[in-house]
Amino acid sequence: MEEIDRKILRLMVADGRMSYTDLGKATGLSTSAAHQRVRRLEQRGIIKGYRAVVDEDALGLPLTAFISVKPFDPAAPDDVPERLADLTEVESCHSVAGEENYILKVRVSSPGALESLLGRIRTAANVSTRTTIVLSTPFEGRAALAPAELPGRGRLNGAAGEGVGGVGISVSVGAESADAHTAEAPAGGAQDAPDGLG
Repeated sequence: MEEIDRKILRLMVADGRMSYTDLGKATGLSTSAAHQRVRRLEQRGIIKGYRAVVDEDALGLPLTAFISVKPFDPAAPDDVPERLADLTEVESCHSVAGEENYILKVRVSSPGALESLLGRIRTAANVSTRTTIVLSTPFEGRAALAPAELPGRGRLNGAAGEGVGGVGISVSVGAESADAHTAEAPAGGAQDAPDGLG
C-alpha cells in the first residue's frame, strides 16, 4: 500500500466525516485526487464501509460483558454462531483458540438482563459459559494500521475510539459494508466471573 493511502486511512480513522477538500489539504492532493484515492480504497476492500458507533449508555445498555462459550458435547456440530444469531444483545462473536470455542461481546441493560441472556445462550446453543464483566473501556474500535514510516512502531495519532466519554466521528476500516459515517462512543476494564452469573 502506498504511504499516501496509509495517511488517508489514518486521517479518515480519526475523522470519518473529513471532507475531500480537507483530506486533500492534509495530504497535498487535490480534492478530486483525494476523492479518487478514497474510492479506490473502497473498491479494493481496504475501506469496507462506514457505521454509526453509538453511546450505549444513552440507549439503556450500560453493561458490557464478554462471554466465553464451550459446547457440552465436543462432538456436536459447530453451529454456535447460527444458534445465537437471533440474540440481538450479542454484538460480536469470535471463534478462538483455547479452552473455549467462542467469545461473545454482549451489551445489556442490567445484571438481571445479563443473567437472563446467559440462560438463553446456554439453552439455544447447549453450551457452558464463563463471563467477564467490563468495568470501563479506555479505548476501543481503533483500526490497526501498520505505521510503516514510524521506526519505533509508535501509536497512531487520532486513532478511532480514543475519546472516551463523548461522541466523535470516525471511519470504520474493515467493518461491514454500509454508506454512512460513524459516531464514536464511550465503553467499558473487565471483571471475570466463572459462570454462576455467566
